[in-house]
Amino acid sequence: MGEARRPTLRDIASALGLSVNTVSRALGDKDSVSARTRAAVQAEAARIGYVPNTLARSLVLGSAMTLGLVITNPSNPFYAQLISSIELRVRAQGYSLLLLVTDESAENEQRATEALLRSAVDGAVVVPVQAEWDHWRRVRDAGIPLVFVNRDVPELDCDMVGVDNERGAYEATSHLIAGGARKLLVLEEDLPITTTADRVIGFRRAMADAGLPVSDDQVRAVPTKRYDSLTLPWQPEEAYRFAQTLLADGHPDAIITGNDYFALGLLRLLAEQGLDVPGDVAITGYGDHPYAAYLQTPLTTVRLPAAEVGSTAVDLLMQRLKSDASERPRKTLIRPELVIRASTGGPPALTKRREHSRSAPG
Repeated sequence: MGEARRPTLRDIASALGLSVNTVSRALGDKDSVSARTRAAVQAEAARIGYVPNTLARSLVLGSAMTLGLVITNPSNPFYAQLISSIELRVRAQGYSLLLLVTDESAENEQRATEALLRSAVDGAVVVPVQAEWDHWRRVRDAGIPLVFVNRDVPELDCDMVGVDNERGAYEATSHLIAGGARKLLVLEEDLPITTTADRVIGFRRAMADAGLPVSDDQVRAVPTKRYDSLTLPWQPEEAYRFAQTLLADGHPDAIITGNDYFALGLLRLLAEQGLDVPGDVAITGYGDHPYAAYLQTPLTTVRLPAAEVGSTAVDLLMQRLKSDASERPRKTLIRPELVIRASTGGPPALTKRREHSRSAPG
């Protein structure tokens, strides 16, 4: 028995009495084909199991019909959402996606750029490690458009889409100050990346706008196991252990953490020390991970627009593929959302309920 023959455009055309060209345009969603014809062609294609020959299409179009996505750490919930958003957007454009993971390693990132060049991708969305950039220059100079996500490489002057992390930290800090906090502490991850630096800038700016001084001791970098295994997510125990010594001689009014995992570790430590959140210490996280709203003390945090960042990056890359390469690169920052919950006092109704429960006789 011979191999089953792969269904072709000609088979669909013959069954419907149409030309191959019309069938091709219908499957490509071209405007010149009526909705009725398009529906009939798509139904027949599904009936006979027709699958487009992407290799042949890319030869005709002179394009690999593939985009690259280079991610530092897919275990980070933000990047997990980003990957999903980008994959959906890329697929809708008729492209395939080549996913490469660097684990925050400059060496792995160089290997990723070599893979992009070998695969002759049409363009790439990149979360850069930010250690070196000459290898990205090679990719750009090879005619492959790049859109950096969440972290920029200013030396290359490429398109960039990210979260306005400075704004997110500014709003979280301003919220705590408005609630009466004057002695504030920041716990950030000990990694030399712009997302961390931008949040610290936002904190300092909010403090300055409120007329509050900031000492170096108020911004602390938490040693992270991700130096040992960068595929790990953040660990609550890192902030838990770090803060044990930090809070030995007293506690601040509020603690701002660079991720929700650190906030989780702090909540446990403060409970063990008999401190009330937010009565004694208010806590904010960053990221709004799924568990944040379901803790015993729901966490005030900054929600990151991962899906919007991903879709915007793909749209910008597609525009770059279709437009004049000499057009000036665009830098787009998308504003995050401060989600206020009980760890900083919460909405007024929630605060009143908590105050009532404390004053009620036991």
